[in-house]
Amino acid sequence: MINDICQYNLMFQGGVLLSLTSSCDGFQDEGVMIAAASNAIWDNRAACGRRYRVKCLGPTNQGDLHPCRGSGTVEVTIVDYCPAGCRGTIDLSQEAFASIADPDAGKIRISYQRI
Repeated sequence: MINDICQYNLMFQGGVLLSLTSSCDGFQDEGVMIAAASNAIWDNRAACGRRYRVKCLGPTNQGDLHPCRGSGTVEVTIVDYCPAGCRGTIDLSQEAFASIADPDAGKIRISYQRI
């Protein structure tokens, strides 16, 4: 389903997204345009290294009414797992989230596509 575009909500809580080690590559530096995958796309670690194009579609029912910024699109690499209870399908790093939306919005609607 590489060409499928899915729409979901994305949550960002302003903290550190990833632990000191990632579920994919341990201590390897993967840059800042990175994300963690929830069970929806984790695929038993097969998601590690996959790249996704994530687009800000707008606000959820809460927060900023116009959260998207710039082109509203970012490309990220999956480097970690977002465990059960994760509130988004893809959990973006602070830098990746800030490149497509105002971090103060906290939660946005997105579409994502594997690239």
